[in-house]
Amino acid sequence: MSDVVNKLWGFCHTLRHDGIDYGDYIEQLTYLMFLKMAHEKDIDLSGIQYEEDRNTVTLDCSWTTFVKKSGTGLLDAFARILRALGRQPGLLGDIFTQAVPRFTNPVNLKKIINMIDEEDWSSMEVDVKGAAFEGLLEKSAAEGKKGAGQYFTPRVLIQTIVSVMRPDPRASKEFTICDPACGTAGFLMVAYEWLMNVTRGALDRKDVQRIKKDTYYGQELVPRPRRLALMNLFLHGLEPCIYLGDSIYEPDRGERYDCILTNPPFGTKGANQAPVRDDFTVSTSNKQLNFIQHVVTILKRGGRAAMVLPDNVLFADAAGDVIKYLMEDCDVHTLLRLPNGTFTPYSQGVKANVIFFRKGMKTEHTWIYDCRTNIPGVTKKDRPLVPSMFEDFERCYGDDPDGQSERTDGGEEGRFRKFSYSQIKERNFNLDISWLKDENLEDPDSLPEPQLLVADAITELGACVDELQAILDEIEAENGE
Repeated sequence: MSDVVNKLWGFCHTLRHDGIDYGDYIEQLTYLMFLKMAHEKDIDLSGIQYEEDRNTVTLDCSWTTFVKKSGTGLLDAFARILRALGRQPGLLGDIFTQAVPRFTNPVNLKKIINMIDEEDWSSMEVDVKGAAFEGLLEKSAAEGKKGAGQYFTPRVLIQTIVSVMRPDPRASKEFTICDPACGTAGFLMVAYEWLMNVTRGALDRKDVQRIKKDTYYGQELVPRPRRLALMNLFLHGLEPCIYLGDSIYEPDRGERYDCILTNPPFGTKGANQAPVRDDFTVSTSNKQLNFIQHVVTILKRGGRAAMVLPDNVLFADAAGDVIKYLMEDCDVHTLLRLPNGTFTPYSQGVKANVIFFRKGMKTEHTWIYDCRTNIPGVTKKDRPLVPSMFEDFERCYGDDPDGQSERTDGGEEGRFRKFSYSQIKERNFNLDISWLKDENLEDPDSLPEPQLLVADAITELGACVDELQAILDEIEAENGE
């Protein structure tokens, strides 16, 4: 995949002279890759009908016809294909809505088409468009230093979360799965792949249509990743519902889900104001604390959730109030402390966790698995994130997706420990709990990388600033300012 990404990225520099920036380039690539992969999957686009000037027009949008064109005829064909697909009813039209061609030089477009045509994308053992999109964003992030990490959760981590959560839509006829910050739909795709694996692709005929059309839901704030999410799931044979909009600041739609798998965007601040929502118990402008409250709202009673949250969300701003509310309404049964560098290369210094809970019963105790202390940090080349890093956690979590399997406390020297509700309450509901002695801090030669130490310091200082601002806001409110 890296070779393909390097090839595609290398051509991006040429396209910049054609007025196409990397964002537009990535979007244009997704259109072209969709057409090629639809051809590989035998999806018939040869007789697409749409209305134009009050007439019904039939257009051959197939890849085999498209790749034969050249010159200005190629540019015209690309524009007509995007227009025709954007006017289709249902999911196909949703994917291509407002799709606009950006190429002005047919030679550049032809070169991209030839590069795409060389590859058999459907045979690759990866989420192809997601991987290409991620790789290109990584290249751009290396130049711009920001902007790529908001859309992605490492696939290895997603697979671990899905493995223990077991999002099985065969459990009931109304079973639904949602990611309210879905990006390119990594969680939803892995959830479906997990189902295909456990069933070996043999779903009961009575379940097929329901699972494909009425099971997978999501929401995404940014149009481009949402379009990718729809494409990816469509090419997996699904017809998902992916809303475009702000999960936090929009009113509650009233929809409720059985299983929620999500990684809200990193960064704690929202629109610098608290959302006006009656279902939010704690008023705060902290984006991720509001995501916790949102997930509690949209989760069915008895439903289960897994959320990725950075460390600072566990103790900053109004975290104590939100965690208290969460533990009173839900069984917060498990927390996984992720290895340092889990989100390399996008957010290398961010320390994060996965919090698992079930709605409808109060927390009695929380099990914490430390997969961070005295474990070498993740790096892109020398120590990438691999499934074996989470094997022991999966074993300790157990077979019950609700976290009710029999478990063993490993004690002060172990990585898996149980903390009672009263112990957490004594900590003012701060879940940033560590008990293992960090041997790296004792050995000057094994200290974390400077960027990690700086990131830690920034996180701590940011939390202090948030606390001071909260105090200042309270003083001003009391004084009527």
